Amino acid sequence: MTTPFEKPQIISHIQKSLNYTVFDSKWIPCSAKFVCLGNFARGTGVMQIYEVQRGEVQLVKEIEKAKPLKCGTFGATSLQQRHIATGDFDGNLNVWNLEVPDVPVYSVKAHKEIVNSIDGVGGLGIGDGAPEIVTGSRDGTVKVWDSRQKDSPVANMEPLEGETKRDCWTVAFGHAFNDQDRCVCAGYDNGDIKLFDLRNMSLRWEKNIKNGVCCLEFDRKDINMNKLVATSLEGKFHVFDMRTQHPTKGFASVSEKAHKSTIWQVRHLPQNRDIFMTTGGAGNLHLWKYEYPAERSKKDADDVDMGVAGTVNLLQNVTVSTQPIASLDWSPDKQGLCVCSAFDQSVRVLIVTKLNRL
Repeated sequence: MTTPFEKPQIISHIQKSLNYTVFDSKWIPCSAKFVCLGNFARGTGVMQIYEVQRGEVQLVKEIEKAKPLKCGTFGATSLQQRHIATGDFDGNLNVWNLEVPDVPVYSVKAHKEIVNSIDGVGGLGIGDGAPEIVTGSRDGTVKVWDSRQKDSPVANMEPLEGETKRDCWTVAFGHAFNDQDRCVCAGYDNGDIKLFDLRNMSLRWEKNIKNGVCCLEFDRKDINMNKLVATSLEGKFHVFDMRTQHPTKGFASVSEKAHKSTIWQVRHLPQNRDIFMTTGGAGNLHLWKYEYPAERSKKDADDVDMGVAGTVNLLQNVTVSTQPIASLDWSPDKQGLCVCSAFDQSVRVLIVTKLNRL
């Protein structure tokens, strides 16, 4: 990177104002359409489908729901069905067929309180094994669901008797590189990060980053764990190298203080796992590239393997809103195309250029 012109540029392609608060936005796989989830001022939920056409977005469908919708994922559906799983303010997990979205194809009362975060794996040809959905809630529990199994979760990670319940803000799947292995990572309001091994049903690792964990994401779900990014309340994010776990020191990490405000989201580029975008509470977007060290592991004094963290480089940053950017989703099909939503009640389609040169 020598001249400013060779850097990636973040271009705001389309901006659409909405008449409701939007919490999440997701591309529909293999299409030029995206879904927005949120709530009307009157307290009901809304799901809208938009299509990008000739430089503008057209509303294809709008469905009002009884409860505000907080989060959604396509991660556990097939490319043929493209069903979206959503979590709402009442603790419900619903799976919707967007062609006939009036009644959910799967529904369960997943939590006692709001579903803050949701992720899916095993669908869209990403990750081996059964299609599963993970939900994290204010009630302190993290649950894994299989939409073929009614009413009860396949795994339930909850505090022990007498332990205080922490608000779970974010959940993410990873390590789904064969039929047996799979991990769930959860982040909590007190700065705890917990890595659950679903194969052995055990807590594999935990760490406290001293600030509420807003978002977690593995760089890829369907590979042997490689990297995990955790973002936090006070503008700091951490990148953990997940390849080498030391018995006492855990995983090596590098942290970066990027935004002056909360980092709401992190999303890795589907076409390049070392590039990721963070979204900030002041309406800004930062594009990063992770550089690996020369050696990813070394021996400690006792001749035990320990990880070595790399470095992160800021490629580009831009301010697109005055309000927090609460969601961002890269298009899985078109490199550099992404959709983001902010609390200024608007959704934006962005284009990030020159990503193929990095």
